[in-house]
This record gives sequence, C-alpha cells and structure tokens, in this order.
Amino acid sequence: MAQYIVYAKDYTDADALNRRMAARPAHLDGVKALKARGCFILGAALLNEQGTMIGSTLVLEFPAQSDFDAWYAQEPYILGKVWENVEIHQAKIAVIE
Repeated sequence: MAQYIVYAKDYTDADALNRRMAARPAHLDGVKALKARGCFILGAALLNEQGTMIGSTLVLEFPAQSDFDAWYAQEPYILGKVWENVEIHQAKIAVIE
C-alpha cells in the first residue's frame, strides 16, 4: 500500500469560494467512499485568518499508484477548478503504539 499526502491550495479569484462550495457535497461523498474502501486516513480544510476555506490536506492510502491516479482524475475539486496548486507526496505514516 502506498500512502500519500495531498496539499492543495484553492484558486484565489473572486468566484473560488463559490466553486468550492458547489463542489463540496460531491467531494465529501467521494471522501466517504474512500473511507469505506479503507483509503482515507485524514482530511482537513485549510483556513485563512478569517476562517474561510482556502485549500485542503488529505492523507490517503491506495494499493497502487494507478488507484491514486484514478481517484485524482475524478476528484470534484480538480474537475470543478477548486484546487489550483496541488502538491502530492508519497509518505510513510508513523504507527505510534
């Protein structure tokens, strides 16, 4: 299993937050599906000083790179032009017992 950290910053144009909010229900449905498959580890919205969502961080796990690529190609925040700058890093999550 490969683990990934996705760090994504939203577009900053005047309609960016509207696009985010329009795509958010489909994004959250997708996250629920990832969780049901055991692929979702952690997610959080990034906030600005005013508490407005301006990006996202996800920690995900997939059996193969192709599975990650398939998820990414269908992610509503990509298709809806919510995320402008996306950093993807393979990671190894520490297991603390």
